Amino acid sequence: MEKALLLYIFLFHWHFLNALFTVEAPQSLYTVEHGNNVTMECTFPVNGKLKFRDLSVTWEKKDELKKQVYVLLKGEEDFKSQHSDFRGRIKLLKENLNLGQSLLQITDVKLRDAGFYRCIIGYGGADYKTINLKVKAPYRTITQRVVSTGENKWKLTCQSEGYPQAEVIWKNRKYEDLTDKANTSYETGSDQRYRVTSTLTIKSRIDEIFHCIFWNKELQENTSATLHIADSADGVLWTDSRRFVGAILIVTALFGSVLLFMLCIKKARANKDNRTPAASSSIAKLSKDKDTRDCRDASFEEPKYMQIEKT
Repeated sequence: MEKALLLYIFLFHWHFLNALFTVEAPQSLYTVEHGNNVTMECTFPVNGKLKFRDLSVTWEKKDELKKQVYVLLKGEEDFKSQHSDFRGRIKLLKENLNLGQSLLQITDVKLRDAGFYRCIIGYGGADYKTINLKVKAPYRTITQRVVSTGENKWKLTCQSEGYPQAEVIWKNRKYEDLTDKANTSYETGSDQRYRVTSTLTIKSRIDEIFHCIFWNKELQENTSATLHIADSADGVLWTDSRRFVGAILIVTALFGSVLLFMLCIKKARANKDNRTPAASSSIAKLSKDKDTRDCRDASFEEPKYMQIEKT
């Protein structure tokens, strides 16, 4: 009877203490881009100066099998039970514990990190909160290719990588839907991102444009690219790679023109320097010849003057 009474009193006080100790999650959903960092937070009451030896903090991921993310037991970190998925990428900002904040930082976020996390705090009482982490990988870069397969027949290809799986929509200049004429395939890489390749085979005249749109329904995001069918001898038309090559050619031509201009100026200056001594010599010679002629003229006219004087 006494044991039952003691058990009842213990349970009563346990529930009473837990009712006073409450863990909160200021934000229940976090969305982060693949490869970035994220810091998730839960808070707990401290009531004065924190006693680390009385504090236990556990972060775990709720998958099919529970994965330990981080453990602080009675003020001491324990990495022995940490799951290999998180090794080297987890940090608890311990300086914030005094403020009643449990801040878990995950660096270089992977797609597999997405899911539900449980923040469990034991400090006098015990409580937990569940936080949802979503990871996205937008289809930012679209590789394009335009190839001629015959007279006025073209094969247009768009390829990109991202997550979750995206739908590819094709439209022409008038934004008429051509998706039913396209063939789209999906591959999954080692990092769980989808490689989506979509090819549209179309009959079209020169100087026409088409749009491929990667629509991510789950994230409500889209990325688009414009493909231009232009006159080209080799049938492979103006794409991003060709724009890059064109830009390089333009810069090279500009640099060559500037270099040629500088060489011409340098050569002109050199020619000018070479001509200067010769010109000076010519001027001196002309001056000398003039003086000689003046002297000769004077000597020629003097006898004449004297002869007139005698007469």
